[in-house]
Amino acid sequence: MTDHKPPIPVRVERPGFAGWLTRKWIHCLVLGLVGFLVRIPALQGETIWDDDYLIRTNPLIKSPLLILETFRHYLFQDTFSLAYRPVQNLSYLFDYLVWNNNFYGYHLTSLVCHVAGGILLYLLLQTLLPSLRPQFTTGGVSSSQCTVGWPAFFISLLWLVHPVHSAAVDYVSGRADSLAFLFACSAWLLFLKARATTSAWMGYPLLALSWSSGLLALCSRETGIVWIVIFCVYTFVFERSGASRHKWMSVIGCAAMVACYCLLRSLPGPPSVPDDPAALTPPLFRLVLMFRSLGDYGRVMLWPHNLHMERTVYSPRAYQTETGRWSVIDHEYLSLAGLIVLAVLVLLSIKRGRGQRLRLFGAAWFLIAYLPVSNLITLNATVAEHWLYLPSVGLIIFVVGCVLDLPVAAYRGAAAFGCVAVIGLAGRSIYRSADWTSNERFAQSTIASGGATPRLVLLLAQVYAARHDYAAAERLLRRAVELFPEYPLARNNLADALAHQGKGKEAEDMFFRSNHAAGNDRKGYPLTWIAALNLSHLRHKEHDDPGAIAILEKATQDYPNTWDLISAESELLRETEKIDAALQLIHDFAHRNWWHYRAWLAYGRLLAQKGDAEASTSALRHASWLDIHETNALNLLAMIRVRENRLDEAWRTQRRAVARQPDEPTQYVLLSNILDKMGRNEESRAALAHVSRLRALASSETIRN
Repeated sequence: MTDHKPPIPVRVERPGFAGWLTRKWIHCLVLGLVGFLVRIPALQGETIWDDDYLIRTNPLIKSPLLILETFRHYLFQDTFSLAYRPVQNLSYLFDYLVWNNNFYGYHLTSLVCHVAGGILLYLLLQTLLPSLRPQFTTGGVSSSQCTVGWPAFFISLLWLVHPVHSAAVDYVSGRADSLAFLFACSAWLLFLKARATTSAWMGYPLLALSWSSGLLALCSRETGIVWIVIFCVYTFVFERSGASRHKWMSVIGCAAMVACYCLLRSLPGPPSVPDDPAALTPPLFRLVLMFRSLGDYGRVMLWPHNLHMERTVYSPRAYQTETGRWSVIDHEYLSLAGLIVLAVLVLLSIKRGRGQRLRLFGAAWFLIAYLPVSNLITLNATVAEHWLYLPSVGLIIFVVGCVLDLPVAAYRGAAAFGCVAVIGLAGRSIYRSADWTSNERFAQSTIASGGATPRLVLLLAQVYAARHDYAAAERLLRRAVELFPEYPLARNNLADALAHQGKGKEAEDMFFRSNHAAGNDRKGYPLTWIAALNLSHLRHKEHDDPGAIAILEKATQDYPNTWDLISAESELLRETEKIDAALQLIHDFAHRNWWHYRAWLAYGRLLAQKGDAEASTSALRHASWLDIHETNALNLLAMIRVRENRLDEAWRTQRRAVARQPDEPTQYVLLSNILDKMGRNEESRAALAHVSRLRALASSETIRN
């Protein structure tokens, strides 16, 4: 008989606090929380600068029916634009569907994109960094002991909280950077997942999703091409595994993606670009600008103290006076700083050590992403903080690679220093985010920090004019015109400020000169037709409608398909009882631009005024589909049906209007009138009672504020 000893129980040790800190989901949670916290001030921000055009007045984001139409347009219409970013417009369309005009939601979406990009970057680096680990033992630490979790976490955390990304996150119009980053990271991760799976029925759908996500990155911003180059460099230079055949197949997939993007980009037709004197910049001076911008980027990455929009490393006007030359002397030091940054990247990359491969990858990432914005090719600026959104990842990877070469005993100190850096950068980001809460604060802080360009001065003057402080606007604009006499928008806004102060003669003379110069100005500046529009308004106020119409007729010939000009001319024709001529103008524009809500609304109104109820109903119904939150078209449709005594149809139409604007009292007033005509008196009184409640609520909120 054999004795059987009872099995010895195995005690499973639960991970302690240090073990929990290494969990991937904990890292993702921390990245998400910290990423949100440092950008909280901007969530309360109003529409800033280009937000007004890209969101408030953008006709392409008002209805899901326009999803495909966005691919046929550049980002900016009626102005110069090379930016083909339909996915950016689609993101605004999503926001408009969900949030309507609540701008908090738009900021929230931008922040979600940035934070999600940071988390995906962490997951991507978790996958990529094993190929960059050292393959030798130094100082008693072998490659098997090296982990990638903490380096990937710190790289992503530093990138997430860095204040240099403020213009890409806190500024809703800068969302293209975070969208491209989000979709490109997703594409790379999906590709790696597809390659790792052994199941064909899972692998091919993942590859299709990866390819689609990459195309969305390209359609979000042109930096999608940079991502493709980084992907190919990593695949062929740094990746240790994978068959050569599979690598070349991935390159073919990338080429097909770029070809599809080029086909989509051709849909809007040739872009409208200004005559740019910078295109004549000598090649050698472009090299100087490249080193200056590199020095400036190195400065704001290491010490992000002076952050602002409208940065520059070249100011030709400053060299015209001795005072101006002294004011830009730091530009020359930036050239030296750029040489130092490049030397550090090269020398430390070739230095052998535990982190050499990581440094090489970081330097390659940075240089690949930096070269397109290095001034070697002509762009609309010499430097911009949001251009660092992608290159900064490479710089942070490079720095972490340098840290790996420190003695092992110094790692704890380096980690402590990294934590201090995160706290400092997070504090700076919180402070920087507050600059985006209003146009006035944004403009004032930018001007005070050195970004006193005519565009920023104009923005601040428009803030003063909006609150009817035309004297303050005039002072700013006179200074802008004095410093930048060739800038037409400054002249036009100065003339407008003068007109509002009763200085009609001076305003008219300035509008006339601007309108006369518009033929030359339009070659280098956008929106020069505003001078003709404002001059026609002055003629109209002087009861010279024929003169106003003549000005607009010539302007519409010079600037065809410009809605503001066509709308103004048709309104003057309508007021002078030339309905047929007004209808013809609007008809032609509306049928060329089926997606334009305001055009179809104006067309329906003119048809109704002419007495063509059926054609008016058709046009207004079309307009109602083009903006899911607007009710003007539905209100007009309801009134037409009331006049025709088709009360059931009027009631159903007005109910749709109420559903679109449930907090608007006037919608219930119109509904009550229709119900009263239908003899449904109790429901009519209930609608009026709801009006009283809404107005009482609005009054209480006004008193509380």
